[in-house]
Amino acid sequence: MTDTEQTLGEGAACHTAHDTSLVTSAQATVHCLIGCVIGEVAGLMIGVGFGLGVWVTIGLAVFLAYVSGFTLALIPIMRRESLSLTAAMKVVWLGEAVSIAVMELAMNGVGYWMGGMHAKSLADPVFWIAMAAAIPAGYLAAWPVNHWLLKRQLKRCH
Repeated sequence: MTDTEQTLGEGAACHTAHDTSLVTSAQATVHCLIGCVIGEVAGLMIGVGFGLGVWVTIGLAVFLAYVSGFTLALIPIMRRESLSLTAAMKVVWLGEAVSIAVMELAMNGVGYWMGGMHAKSLADPVFWIAMAAAIPAGYLAAWPVNHWLLKRQLKRCH
């Protein structure tokens, strides 16, 4: 095993440390999307449900997306490689931070543009229609970014 492969380890979605196929980046993006959507939906539901302002709702959704996204990245690496939280964070922070930022920008941009964050309640169809459009937008925005990050070994598969 090369030094790079030892440093990067073997990810669940990656076959080798140098696996930069579109399939691998698509799988990494799905994993990132799951984490982002958990936090994003929770934040938007809290914000809209309690009638918080649009920018407070966006801030809460982004914060929770980062929390859940990083959690889904850190736990498998900590378990698989027996790393502490600090050591695992050093491994994943850059790739996750960039990937989540791009995904959140796209998701919140679409959600805001479509009026989902302006919905009067969670029962308002515009909230769910905007969410249904925002999720694929986040995926499509982050996929090429994740491909680039993996190719340059700035992101880990997990």
